[in-house]
Amino acid sequence: MSAFLNRSLCLLALPLCAAAEMAPLADDVLSDVSGQGGIYLSGDVSINELGGPIENSYFGRCDDVTKKCGARLAYRLKDTGGWMVLDELRGSFAFEGLTLGMRTIDSGFAGDGELFNGDVLEFGLPNTVRFDDVRFKIAASNTPRPTDPGFQQTDIFSVEMQGSVIMEGNLLVFPAGNP
Repeated sequence: MSAFLNRSLCLLALPLCAAAEMAPLADDVLSDVSGQGGIYLSGDVSINELGGPIENSYFGRCDDVTKKCGARLAYRLKDTGGWMVLDELRGSFAFEGLTLGMRTIDSGFAGDGELFNGDVLEFGLPNTVRFDDVRFKIAASNTPRPTDPGFQQTDIFSVEMQGSVIMEGNLLVFPAGNP
C-alpha cells in the first residue's frame, strides 16, 4: 500500500514541476548546448487544376481539347543542348515531414562514390506523399517556350499519379561549379 501511495504522491507532484519558472542560461552554459539546424515542412499543393493563367495559341483551359492545359517547366542540361520539359503539369499532392538541412560529407560513401569533402543540401524525404490527379508529360524541345520561333517538341511519355507513395531516406544535392 505504501508503494502505491508513494507513486500517487509523485504523480500529483508532476504538475508542480511543469509549472516551474524558466530561467535564462548564462553564456558559458549556453555555449555547451548544441541543437540541430534545418527546416521541417508540411504542405498541400495544387497546381493548375483548371489550367494555367496563360491562354494563347498553345495553352488554354483544361476543358478545351485543342489547347495544352497546365504548367510548363523547361530546363537545359548544357549551354548548347536542347530542353527537357515537364509539360501540362497539374493536380495536387500533400506531404508531411519533409526536412531540409545541411550535411557535411567527408568520405567516398564506403567506396561507392567519389571522395568528396564539403557541405551538401540534404532533403529528408517525407514518409508518405499523397497524389490527387497529378498529371504531366516529359518531353524534349528545341526551345524553352512554345511561343518561340521554330518551336518543336517531342513528347516522350505521360505520367498520371493517384494515391499514396511511401518515400524513405534522404536526397543529397551536391554543389557543382563556382558560386
